[in-house]
Amino acid sequence: MADFLSPAERSARMARIRSNDTSPEVTLRRALHRLGFRYVLRKKGLPGKPDLVFPKHRAVVFVHGCFWHRHDGCKVASTPKSNTQFWKDKFDRNVARDARVQDELRAQGWRVFVIWECDLQSRTRANSKAEMLAADIRREPDLE
Repeated sequence: MADFLSPAERSARMARIRSNDTSPEVTLRRALHRLGFRYVLRKKGLPGKPDLVFPKHRAVVFVHGCFWHRHDGCKVASTPKSNTQFWKDKFDRNVARDARVQDELRAQGWRVFVIWECDLQSRTRANSKAEMLAADIRREPDLE
């Protein structure tokens, strides 16, 4: 099936997709702030520029979009019907980059948490996820 948008229209539409301050990210930030957490946004110098950084707890949080980062089992993580090979390659690169960045952060002593967009769809779910995340961040890491 051919794309119903011209290349210029598709490019303009894709350019409007935000990478920072997305609705799920802002929702999580607000919920964590209400729980008393203070954080740094996209701290430069860290691999992958995590969405939220908690230096005191040596923890970072990525808020991943289910479509772009391929959330397993999520209905939002569908593959477009046109130009399928391009999208498969793009998604594979995204997932590989995510894994590499997380490994680099762990090697530097950071605890890495990933929150999925679909877990923040409603205020109730977002608050519940924020409470679970807050407990995990506060928990001391296991020293092996």
